[in-house]
Amino acid sequence: VPDNARIIKQRNYYLRHPNYLKKVSKRAEPFLWLIVEQIEQGNMPLELALFPVVESTFDPFAFSPVGASGLWQFMPKSGARFGLHQDWWYDGRRDVYAATRGALTYMQFLHGYLDDDWLYAFAAYNSGEGRVRRAINKNKKNKKPYDYWSLSLPRETENYVPKLLALIDILRNHEKYDVELPYIPNKKVLSYVDVGSQIDLAYAAELADLSVAE
Repeated sequence: VPDNARIIKQRNYYLRHPNYLKKVSKRAEPFLWLIVEQIEQGNMPLELALFPVVESTFDPFAFSPVGASGLWQFMPKSGARFGLHQDWWYDGRRDVYAATRGALTYMQFLHGYLDDDWLYAFAAYNSGEGRVRRAINKNKKNKKPYDYWSLSLPRETENYVPKLLALIDILRNHEKYDVELPYIPNKKVLSYVDVGSQIDLAYAAELADLSVAE
């Protein structure tokens, strides 16, 4: 992780708000095993498990003003593009297992399409592969450097990748930054049950001896 001004700014924000990391870790706890399992199956960088921190603060019901939804914040079109069915009853973008599979498939596509460069892929997840490709080609045409840090991209995207890299840096070097990381056991805590039909959530909770929120 480079130590440039854009990353330092985001890292300082996280370090000034230690309760934020604790809150997000608590939200992530039920889902991390499932996400890491899929990342490892795809032989992809483990750091991708941090994407939902930046995207949704690990809230599977997060909904943005522009219509993005779920842990991985899929827009309706991009969700459908990567196999997430959406209708009145069901939104695959909020199905953590399905959305994780879709997001990782999308990431693999972006990585391959954008010269096997993960920083390009991270940026494209936020602003679209076409925009990142155009920014690369523009810099090449003008004989300028065309690494991620040299590209002209929307401000949100220019902050987006440093947010992720700052998180990676803090987790790798938490002792250096005096950050106490919550312990999350490395064990499976979710499973799927095929009930064969639609079922009222309150009734499912009752059968499972859980609260509706759980």
